[in-house]
Amino acid sequence: MPIPTAGFPLAAAVSPRLQVAEHTDSTNADLVAAVRDAPRDWPHLSALLTTDQRRGRGRLDRTWVAPPGAALALSVVVDVAGLPIAARGWIPLAAGAAMTRAVAAQLRGTGNSAGLKWPNDVLVDGLKICGILAEAVAGSPSTVVVGSGVNTRMAAVDLPVTTATSFAALGVAVDEDRLIADYLTALDEQLAALAAAGGDASAAGLRGEIESLCLTLGRAVTVSLPDGSALVGEAVRIDPDGRLVVRGAAGETAVAAGDVTHVR
Repeated sequence: MPIPTAGFPLAAAVSPRLQVAEHTDSTNADLVAAVRDAPRDWPHLSALLTTDQRRGRGRLDRTWVAPPGAALALSVVVDVAGLPIAARGWIPLAAGAAMTRAVAAQLRGTGNSAGLKWPNDVLVDGLKICGILAEAVAGSPSTVVVGSGVNTRMAAVDLPVTTATSFAALGVAVDEDRLIADYLTALDEQLAALAAAGGDASAAGLRGEIESLCLTLGRAVTVSLPDGSALVGEAVRIDPDGRLVVRGAAGETAVAAGDVTHVR
Protein backbone atom coordinates (compact mmCIF):
# COMPACT_ATOMS: atom_id res chain seq x y z
CA MET A 1 0.00 0.00 0.00
CA PRO A 2 1.43 3.46 -0.87
CA ILE A 3 1.76 6.31 1.59
CA PRO A 4 -1.74 7.78 2.07
CA THR A 5 -2.38 11.00 0.16
CA ALA A 6 -3.90 12.50 3.31
CA GLY A 7 -0.57 12.10 5.05
CA PHE A 8 -0.34 11.68 8.82
CA PRO A 9 -2.08 14.70 10.38
CA LEU A 10 -2.42 13.23 13.88
CA ALA A 11 1.24 12.24 14.02
CA ALA A 12 2.30 15.58 12.52
CA ALA A 13 0.48 17.36 15.33
CA VAL A 14 2.77 15.60 17.83
CA SER A 15 6.05 15.63 15.91
CA PRO A 16 7.82 18.92 15.06
CA ARG A 17 9.12 17.34 11.85
CA LEU A 18 7.54 14.29 10.26
CA GLN A 19 9.26 13.27 7.05
CA VAL A 20 7.90 10.52 4.83
CA ALA A 21 10.17 8.57 2.47
CA GLU A 22 8.70 6.69 -0.49
CA HIS A 23 11.34 4.04 0.12
CA THR A 24 14.71 3.71 1.86
CA ASP A 25 17.24 1.12 2.90
CA SER A 26 16.94 1.99 6.60
CA THR A 27 15.07 4.79 8.34
CA ASN A 28 17.39 4.49 11.33
CA ALA A 29 20.55 4.78 9.24
CA ASP A 30 19.12 7.71 7.30
CA LEU A 31 17.97 9.57 10.39
CA VAL A 32 21.18 8.99 12.32
CA ALA A 33 23.12 10.42 9.37
CA ALA A 34 20.75 13.37 9.01
CA VAL A 35 20.95 14.26 12.70
CA ARG A 36 24.73 13.94 12.67
CA ASP A 37 24.96 16.34 9.71
CA ALA A 38 22.37 18.91 10.84
CA PRO A 39 21.28 18.32 14.45
CA ARG A 40 19.31 21.58 14.74
CA ASP A 41 17.08 20.52 11.86
CA TRP A 42 15.86 17.48 13.78
CA PRO A 43 14.51 18.48 17.21
CA HIS A 44 13.07 16.13 19.81
CA LEU A 45 10.34 13.82 18.41
CA SER A 46 11.26 14.48 14.79
CA ALA A 47 10.55 11.36 12.78
CA LEU A 48 11.25 9.62 9.50
CA LEU A 49 8.92 6.92 8.23
CA THR A 50 8.29 4.70 5.24
CA THR A 51 6.23 1.69 4.25
CA ASP A 52 9.01 0.44 1.97
CA GLN A 53 12.20 -0.25 3.92
CA ARG A 54 14.60 -2.53 2.10
CA ARG A 55 17.51 -3.16 4.47
CA GLY A 56 16.17 -2.66 7.94
CA ARG A 57 18.16 -3.68 10.98
CA GLY A 58 17.08 -5.13 14.28
CA ARG A 59 18.80 -5.94 17.54
CA LEU A 60 21.87 -8.21 17.42
CA ASP A 61 22.52 -7.07 13.82
CA ARG A 62 19.56 -9.00 12.43
CA THR A 63 18.14 -7.89 9.10
CA TRP A 64 14.50 -6.85 8.81
CA VAL A 65 12.91 -7.05 5.37
CA ALA A 66 9.24 -6.79 4.37
CA PRO A 67 7.38 -6.55 1.06
CA PRO A 68 6.66 -2.93 0.00
CA GLY A 69 3.59 -1.58 1.77
CA ALA A 70 3.45 -4.48 4.23
CA ALA A 71 5.11 -2.85 7.24
CA LEU A 72 5.71 0.53 8.80
CA ALA A 73 9.29 1.57 9.53
CA LEU A 74 9.50 4.55 11.87
CA SER A 75 12.55 6.23 13.39
CA VAL A 76 12.28 8.99 16.00
CA VAL A 77 14.77 11.47 17.43
CA VAL A 78 14.76 11.75 21.21
CA ASP A 79 16.68 14.40 23.12
CA VAL A 80 18.00 12.78 26.29
CA ALA A 81 20.04 15.69 27.61
CA GLY A 82 17.86 15.72 30.73
CA LEU A 83 18.55 12.07 31.52
CA PRO A 84 21.53 10.92 33.58
CA ILE A 85 23.75 8.64 31.52
CA ALA A 86 23.09 5.76 33.91
CA ALA A 87 19.35 6.00 33.18
CA ARG A 88 19.59 5.92 29.39
CA GLY A 89 19.31 2.15 29.28
CA TRP A 90 15.62 2.71 29.97
CA ILE A 91 15.10 4.44 26.60
CA PRO A 92 14.49 1.30 24.50
CA LEU A 93 12.31 -0.18 27.25
CA ALA A 94 10.26 3.02 27.36
CA ALA A 95 9.88 2.84 23.59
CA GLY A 96 8.71 -0.77 23.86
CA ALA A 97 6.13 0.17 26.47
CA ALA A 98 4.92 3.13 24.42
CA MET A 99 4.51 1.02 21.30
CA THR A 100 2.77 -1.73 23.25
CA ARG A 101 0.19 0.81 24.41
CA ALA A 102 -0.22 2.15 20.86
CA VAL A 103 -0.71 -1.34 19.43
CA ALA A 104 -3.15 -2.26 22.20
CA ALA A 105 -5.26 0.78 21.33
CA GLN A 106 -5.61 -0.54 17.77
CA LEU A 107 -6.82 -3.89 19.10
CA ARG A 108 -9.67 -2.68 21.30
CA GLY A 109 -12.76 -4.78 20.78
CA THR A 110 -10.96 -7.42 18.69
CA GLY A 111 -10.30 -10.00 21.39
CA ASN A 112 -6.54 -9.81 20.72
CA SER A 113 -4.10 -8.63 23.38
CA ALA A 114 -0.73 -6.89 23.21
CA GLY A 115 2.18 -7.27 25.60
CA LEU A 116 5.88 -6.62 25.89
CA LYS A 117 8.68 -9.16 25.69
CA TRP A 118 11.75 -7.85 27.49
CA PRO A 119 13.40 -5.63 26.51
CA ASN A 120 11.30 -4.12 23.72
CA ASP A 121 9.57 -6.57 21.39
CA VAL A 122 5.83 -6.01 21.09
CA LEU A 123 3.78 -9.21 20.96
CA VAL A 124 0.14 -9.81 20.08
CA ASP A 125 -1.27 -13.07 21.39
CA GLY A 126 2.31 -14.17 21.98
CA LEU A 127 3.53 -13.43 18.45
CA LYS A 128 5.88 -10.58 17.48
CA ILE A 129 4.32 -7.64 15.68
CA CYS A 130 7.00 -5.00 16.31
CA GLY A 131 10.71 -4.76 17.09
CA ILE A 132 12.64 -1.72 18.30
CA LEU A 133 16.25 -0.61 17.96
CA ALA A 134 17.77 2.43 19.72
CA GLU A 135 21.00 3.98 18.44
CA ALA A 136 23.12 6.80 19.82
CA VAL A 137 24.18 9.49 17.36
CA ALA A 138 27.96 9.80 17.06
CA GLY A 139 29.14 13.26 18.02
CA SER A 140 25.81 14.07 19.69
CA PRO A 141 25.82 12.25 23.04
CA SER A 142 22.45 13.68 24.07
CA THR A 143 20.59 12.40 21.01
CA VAL A 144 19.23 8.92 20.42
CA VAL A 145 17.36 7.61 17.38
CA VAL A 146 14.74 5.00 18.19
CA GLY A 147 13.64 2.85 15.27
CA SER A 148 10.64 0.55 15.16
CA GLY A 149 9.29 -1.85 12.57
CA VAL A 150 5.59 -2.71 12.77
CA ASN A 151 4.00 -5.47 10.70
CA THR A 152 0.91 -3.66 9.48
CA ARG A 153 -0.46 -5.00 6.20
CA MET A 154 1.78 -8.05 5.85
CA ALA A 155 -0.19 -11.09 4.70
CA ALA A 156 0.11 -14.22 6.81
CA VAL A 157 1.91 -15.99 3.96
CA ASP A 158 4.63 -13.30 3.96
CA LEU A 159 5.42 -13.45 7.67
CA PRO A 160 9.12 -14.37 7.93
CA VAL A 161 8.81 -16.77 10.89
CA THR A 162 6.05 -18.67 12.65
CA THR A 163 6.58 -16.53 15.76
CA ALA A 164 5.55 -13.32 13.93
CA THR A 165 2.19 -11.76 13.23
CA SER A 166 0.72 -8.63 11.65
CA PHE A 167 -2.42 -6.55 11.91
CA ALA A 168 -3.52 -7.95 8.54
CA ALA A 169 -2.95 -11.53 9.66
CA LEU A 170 -5.11 -10.78 12.70
CA GLY A 171 -7.85 -9.34 10.49
CA VAL A 172 -7.40 -5.87 12.02
CA ALA A 173 -7.45 -2.70 9.90
CA VAL A 174 -4.70 -0.56 11.39
CA ASP A 175 -4.86 3.25 11.51
CA GLU A 176 -1.17 4.05 11.01
CA ASP A 177 -1.62 7.75 11.70
CA ARG A 178 -3.25 7.10 15.06
CA LEU A 179 -0.71 4.37 15.87
CA ILE A 180 2.21 6.76 15.30
CA ALA A 181 0.58 9.63 17.18
CA ASP A 182 -0.21 7.43 20.18
CA TYR A 183 3.32 6.02 20.19
CA LEU A 184 5.04 9.41 20.00
CA THR A 185 2.81 10.85 22.71
CA ALA A 186 3.43 7.96 25.11
CA LEU A 187 7.17 7.90 24.43
CA ASP A 188 7.48 11.63 25.08
CA GLU A 189 5.47 11.40 28.31
CA GLN A 190 7.50 8.49 29.64
CA LEU A 191 10.88 10.03 28.90
CA ALA A 192 9.77 13.37 30.37
CA ALA A 193 8.66 11.61 33.56
CA LEU A 194 11.97 9.76 33.74
CA ALA A 195 13.92 13.02 33.37
CA ALA A 196 11.74 14.75 35.98
CA ALA A 197 12.49 11.91 38.41
CA GLY A 198 16.23 12.34 37.92
CA GLY A 199 16.48 9.06 36.04
CA ASP A 200 14.75 7.00 38.74
CA ALA A 201 12.48 4.73 36.70
CA SER A 202 10.58 3.54 39.76
CA ALA A 203 9.79 7.07 40.95
CA ALA A 204 8.81 8.01 37.39
CA GLY A 205 6.34 5.15 37.21
CA LEU A 206 8.14 3.78 34.16
CA ARG A 207 9.39 0.63 35.84
CA GLY A 208 5.89 -0.22 37.05
CA GLU A 209 4.45 0.53 33.62
CA ILE A 210 6.88 -1.82 31.93
CA GLU A 211 6.33 -4.55 34.52
CA SER A 212 2.56 -4.31 34.02
CA LEU A 213 2.98 -4.87 30.27
CA CYS A 214 5.84 -7.38 30.38
CA LEU A 215 4.85 -10.89 29.34
CA THR A 216 8.33 -12.18 30.18
CA LEU A 217 7.97 -11.89 33.94
CA GLY A 218 6.93 -15.08 35.65
CA ARG A 219 7.82 -17.13 32.58
CA ALA A 220 10.39 -19.84 32.06
CA VAL A 221 12.94 -18.35 29.66
CA THR A 222 16.13 -19.07 27.82
CA VAL A 223 18.35 -16.03 27.37
CA SER A 224 21.02 -16.19 24.66
CA LEU A 225 23.81 -13.96 25.97
CA PRO A 226 26.25 -11.87 23.89
CA ASP A 227 29.16 -14.19 24.75
CA GLY A 228 27.38 -17.16 23.17
CA SER A 229 26.28 -18.79 26.41
CA ALA A 230 22.67 -19.35 27.47
CA LEU A 231 20.91 -18.68 30.73
CA VAL A 232 17.91 -20.84 31.61
CA GLY A 233 15.51 -20.05 34.41
CA GLU A 234 12.50 -18.01 35.48
CA ALA A 235 12.24 -14.30 34.74
CA VAL A 236 11.35 -12.88 38.14
CA ARG A 237 11.60 -9.07 37.91
CA ILE A 238 13.10 -6.02 36.26
CA ASP A 239 15.75 -4.37 38.40
CA PRO A 240 16.23 -0.60 38.98
CA ASP A 241 18.59 -0.44 35.98
CA GLY A 242 16.12 -2.06 33.59
CA ARG A 243 17.87 -5.42 33.61
CA LEU A 244 15.93 -8.67 33.52
CA VAL A 245 16.55 -10.76 36.62
CA VAL A 246 16.50 -14.49 35.90
CA ARG A 247 16.48 -17.09 38.65
CA GLY A 248 18.39 -20.16 37.49
CA ALA A 249 20.18 -23.14 38.97
CA ALA A 250 23.04 -20.94 40.21
CA GLY A 251 20.83 -18.25 41.71
CA GLU A 252 19.71 -14.90 40.34
CA THR A 253 21.41 -13.20 37.39
CA ALA A 254 20.67 -9.70 36.10
CA VAL A 255 20.78 -9.59 32.30
CA ALA A 256 21.47 -6.27 30.58
CA ALA A 257 21.47 -7.60 27.00
CA GLY A 258 20.37 -10.85 25.47
CA ASP A 259 17.89 -12.57 23.21
CA VAL A 260 14.99 -13.91 25.27
CA THR A 261 12.94 -16.93 24.30
CA HIS A 262 9.75 -17.66 26.19
CA VAL A 263 9.65 -21.37 26.95
CA ARG A 264 6.19 -22.70 26.20
